[in-house]
Amino acid sequence: MEITQVITDQAPAAIGPYSQAIRAGNLLFCSGQIPLLPDGSVVEGGIREQTLQVMKNLRALVDAAGADLSRVVKTTIYLADLGDFAVVNEIYAESFTAHPPARATVQVAGLPKGVRIEIDAIAMFA
Repeated sequence: MEITQVITDQAPAAIGPYSQAIRAGNLLFCSGQIPLLPDGSVVEGGIREQTLQVMKNLRALVDAAGADLSRVVKTTIYLADLGDFAVVNEIYAESFTAHPPARATVQVAGLPKGVRIEIDAIAMFA
């Protein structure tokens, strides 16, 4: 099985010893995306703006690998506050319309750079 690192300047660079995404055979594993702009700065605004940026980052990674969000089969959402769930769910639903991926959502004690949300994803190629 071939393993390929996926790198794009349309999403923030990894801020540690990990890859933005890894393609392994017909699977794509996207590292958790937080609401960073491609230049590495945190997006301004609240949970709505942060969620929109996270989804934009995930879309950029999947696109860079040659797929699209319709190929995502599993996500995990990490929230600093489960009280943000309704807003996140609304934006998430707009990104995954045909067949929403399997998903877990958890509240965590903290996230990098003090952000409110992180999402990772697994996509499958045909």
